[in-house]
Amino acid sequence: MLFWKKETQLERIKDKLKKAKRKDKAFLVFGASSHKYSVNEKLAAEELADWQAKNQITLPEPYAQFLTEIGNGGAGPYYGIYSLEKAASYTDTNALAAKCVLHPKVSQEEWNHLIEPLIRDEDISDLEYDAARDRVLGGMLCMGTQGCDYDMYLVLEGEHRGKVVYTSDFYPDHPFFFVYEDNFLDWYERWLDEIMLDYEITWFGSKMPGDENTLIQVYQNAPNEEIKSKALDGMFKFKKISQPTIDFLRNVAEQTPKDRSTAIRLICKTSVAAGRDYLLELLHAEANEDFLQALIILNYYGKSVDLSEFIKVIVQSLDRVHDPETLRHVGYVLETSGAITLQNFAPFLCHADLNMQSAAIYATRNCHDKPESWEIIEQMFMGGGMEVVKNSIQYWGIIPHEKLLPYYKAAWPAYKNNLNFRVKFIDCLKELNLPDDFFDKE
Repeated sequence: MLFWKKETQLERIKDKLKKAKRKDKAFLVFGASSHKYSVNEKLAAEELADWQAKNQITLPEPYAQFLTEIGNGGAGPYYGIYSLEKAASYTDTNALAAKCVLHPKVSQEEWNHLIEPLIRDEDISDLEYDAARDRVLGGMLCMGTQGCDYDMYLVLEGEHRGKVVYTSDFYPDHPFFFVYEDNFLDWYERWLDEIMLDYEITWFGSKMPGDENTLIQVYQNAPNEEIKSKALDGMFKFKKISQPTIDFLRNVAEQTPKDRSTAIRLICKTSVAAGRDYLLELLHAEANEDFLQALIILNYYGKSVDLSEFIKVIVQSLDRVHDPETLRHVGYVLETSGAITLQNFAPFLCHADLNMQSAAIYATRNCHDKPESWEIIEQMFMGGGMEVVKNSIQYWGIIPHEKLLPYYKAAWPAYKNNLNFRVKFIDCLKELNLPDDFFDKE
């Protein structure tokens, strides 16, 4: 009976591969332009048997069936699945045959102890480093890459044999992630399903599986807060959510303070208009955390909608901004809406805190009122010194106003041999009808 079920799943996967390719003809899904939904030639059963005998490893059956019945690598999540030969090349043979020490519930303390030799000792020898690395990655086969430092592994031995694990670099307090599916084929088929359902799958597999109704049921019946949180987080894979789910999230926002923030973000992800009242409430709240949350939501989900109502409140609330992170997000929101001026950012441009000043300079990089606001810039230059002048040159270029020339002349020696910056300085002089050698004169 089990064999029949797996055969049926293999046939489904073959069919879904074709459907996914038709669905994503332009290869817009992350990684699809690399594998193009094509799989490699299948691995012969004899070849697999020889590999397993040679390496004294028995691969988990669902993965072995994929290799022999669908393809020896090719199309798959992220940049695709490696061939068995390539997958095995990433780990020493002895480490492949070792017991996997990782598990889904590994604590931060366990993880930090495990990776300590990899991060604490700069003088560790190559052999010692490789041995410590093999201990972390032992008993797992590298199936493919997600890009950068992120890879996909398959557990070969132990209680969690057959599970897929997402890895990254060895960061303290960040253990590797075990996906929700119990085996390779279930994970692989979910990938195809989510493509055809048009879910957001840039980080496929990191969210709890299930449609809206399934995740609502999981949340309502969850035995603990962790599962509740994961059920809500799973909804971020939906590009839009239905009105019944929005109604459910409104109830969560009103009844469950711990999950209020996530529920509001989900509502606004589908419709900023649907989250209007929550956003205004957050913008008017006394706590800076609430104000910042509203800014983050508007920055993520408000780029294609009219934010005039929110912009007015933000501009009126600028005097409550006292940290660089909040100021950066103010800048993101106002810049997208074209609502930043040097006048309303003047207190930050002339701020005593260099981090605040730097964030303000970056935020105002596309302002068009700089020449008219030269007095603010001069005040900023006078109070901040040469570092501020250089910071402004990096993000603003050279502002053509005669009152600012002494500051640019002082900075000129550091830029005159850089062709790109030299052109900007000379263009400024031309606009002011001054000779090209003005900055070189005593």
